[in-house]
Amino acid sequence: MKNNNIKGESTSPWSWIPTLYFAQGIPYVVVMTVSVIMYKRLGISNTDIALYTSWLYLPWVIKPFWSPIVDLFKTKRWWILIMQLLIGAGLGGVALTIPAPGFFKLTLAFFWLLAFSSATHDIAADGFYMIGLNEHKQAYFIGIRSTFYRLSMITGQGLLIILAGFIESSSGLEPVSFSVTTQPEKTEWNIPFEEPDFNVKEGETYFVLSNSEVNLGLNKLKSGKADSIKNWAQESNIENAFLIKEKEIVQSTSWWGINVSDPLKENLKELFGNDDKVNNVGSFQGNLALIGVRLSSPPDVDETVVLNLDRKKGDKNLTLVNGQRLTFTNQNWNKQAWILIQADPKLETTVMTSFEGLSGNIPFAWSVTFFVLAGLFVLFVVYHRFAIPKPAADIAVAEGKSIVKEFVNTFTSFFKKKDARLAIAFILLFRLGESQLVKIASPFLLESREAGGLGLTTGDIGLIYGTIGIIFLTVGGIIGGWCASRKGLKYWIFWMTLAINLPNITYVYLSIYTPENIWLVAASVAVEQFGYGFGFTAFMLYMIYFAEGKNKTAHYAICTGLMALGMMIPGMASGWLQEIIGYKNFFIWVMICTIPSFVVIRHLKINPLFGIKIQE
Repeated sequence: MKNNNIKGESTSPWSWIPTLYFAQGIPYVVVMTVSVIMYKRLGISNTDIALYTSWLYLPWVIKPFWSPIVDLFKTKRWWILIMQLLIGAGLGGVALTIPAPGFFKLTLAFFWLLAFSSATHDIAADGFYMIGLNEHKQAYFIGIRSTFYRLSMITGQGLLIILAGFIESSSGLEPVSFSVTTQPEKTEWNIPFEEPDFNVKEGETYFVLSNSEVNLGLNKLKSGKADSIKNWAQESNIENAFLIKEKEIVQSTSWWGINVSDPLKENLKELFGNDDKVNNVGSFQGNLALIGVRLSSPPDVDETVVLNLDRKKGDKNLTLVNGQRLTFTNQNWNKQAWILIQADPKLETTVMTSFEGLSGNIPFAWSVTFFVLAGLFVLFVVYHRFAIPKPAADIAVAEGKSIVKEFVNTFTSFFKKKDARLAIAFILLFRLGESQLVKIASPFLLESREAGGLGLTTGDIGLIYGTIGIIFLTVGGIIGGWCASRKGLKYWIFWMTLAINLPNITYVYLSIYTPENIWLVAASVAVEQFGYGFGFTAFMLYMIYFAEGKNKTAHYAICTGLMALGMMIPGMASGWLQEIIGYKNFFIWVMICTIPSFVVIRHLKINPLFGIKIQE
């Protein structure tokens, strides 16, 4: 018992626990959060982002089904090293395929490799933790491992996003900017429909605007005329390949599509249709300004220059309705792309708004970021090869038949536990609102204001959501654990349920008022993340409470699998729903989805003493 480690007691847990759990958190946050932000920056729709990245939860959902394999074959130490090697290969694969033409499918394939490798790494790392330390050290280091796991979250959601944002903003061509000023007395209509004469210029490539200072009259346009101008600009940009025409939705011919899916979609559109873009009053709309943009010289044959436009500062009554993302190549560089600005029809005063376009090499920025991650995991493998000890208890189990039999008994005993149905309902429903919010929060912060978002940059997301948010998440979790140790889970479960759900209303506020003050946005996210960190304590404690018994390790793995299932299924439909009903109505829907958790906790039976720290 004393010497359960080949290296003896000379190997300090400090030499491997911090790095092991830091490495455990990185691939999870990359698959669950960083992938969402990356795909949004690369122009993937919210529907596709939410659907396909939600499927990436699956390995964590089903990991209890292959967890015995980690015990049956090889040692847990071996699994840790091999999985870290595969994680590094997966990260390198994502980095290599981002610039490829079919990057979405290719990167998803490598994200699947990451997800399965990460879930297997979780099984091996948690198992190794229990056999590599005695009970006293397990209790002592539980806070240390959680701290470094959360630090990996800060790194993934914060520092890595900031790195990608920095490369985005510092690469590419010089930024392009223009201003629009309203003039109430100006009523003439002078939008140019003919492309200006264009002279090829040799030398440095830069953007050329037809007008960098636009004076826009406040006369209103008939809706028919305004719509025709918008359609003309849109079709012109599509015809010249500045925009990629979205795929037309094929009417479903299946029973489900005809009788359920399609009618539901139409009813939702009719009742809660996307009202994020509203710029008309009755049969009239606000005046329009058309600005042309082109390149001064052709890019390389295989080079693509993407111009991302958004409001930089100024009055929100002037909105960018066309030209948010324009793609220039060697084939269309000498043609005119059109940017369309529209005034709110209720505007009657002089205002000024400036717009800025960045052409940073987004694929290059994210490729570099993933190459950095791949290199980090190569270092982890080398370091852990020597730092992780070799406990005598870390051996492969040879009796496969007994393992299979025990595996079946373990599963059946879980579902035969008292109040198992209620516990499963709690695990699946406790995070019903958050499971949908987490998929749309980052796209909402990145989305242009004209589309109902906040128009933040990638670097802003890294600071606000990835750094400040994670810090408050960590503080909330620490306070939650301290509170639970004083009065127990039963006392705190209602307040923690309130804490994890009520702060979601901050996104309702942000979607309605779309504040431009970045620190107000950061404060809202901080409140939401603090509440989540505090409330999530109840979720984790209840899973530990329900898993108590003969097979508590396996039962806890089943609980975490159900937890991932509860996150995956609602998240898959969240993007589809948001694009139908808009951001504001979507976040109101998220608040409605928090109600089931309050219903379930009223029926939970919890020992009042569970979670209370016992003084020896």
